[in-house]
Amino acid sequence: MKQKILFVISLLVGLLFINAGLNKIFNYIPPPSNLPEKLQNLNNAMEQIGWLIPMVASAEIVGGLLFIFKRSRAIGAIVLFPVIIGILLTHLTAEPSGLPLALFLLAINSWVIIENRKKFLNLLQ
Repeated sequence: MKQKILFVISLLVGLLFINAGLNKIFNYIPPPSNLPEKLQNLNNAMEQIGWLIPMVASAEIVGGLLFIFKRSRAIGAIVLFPVIIGILLTHLTAEPSGLPLALFLLAINSWVIIENRKKFLNLLQ
């Protein structure tokens, strides 16, 4: 049962990141018009760094795809970890209303990393 729950959650999280990455590239979901000034400034700064948004979008798409499938979920969690930390820090500093989702993503990613800890321990030996 635990594996089925993890699969469903991993599928949803993976699709969420794939959608977020594709949106960064194709901009099919426009940002809300009432974004706080701190978040607008952050978005403008990231747009001025020409390579940053495509790099994050690539990490989100690849990490989301890897996160969906059990065989590659561990590496997907590692690819998505810095993106999730960025999401968490953004919501801690600029827009606290998104903090519950950021904490949820961190919890799910941590769960996947803990479930696959033996794979990671082999890398350290």
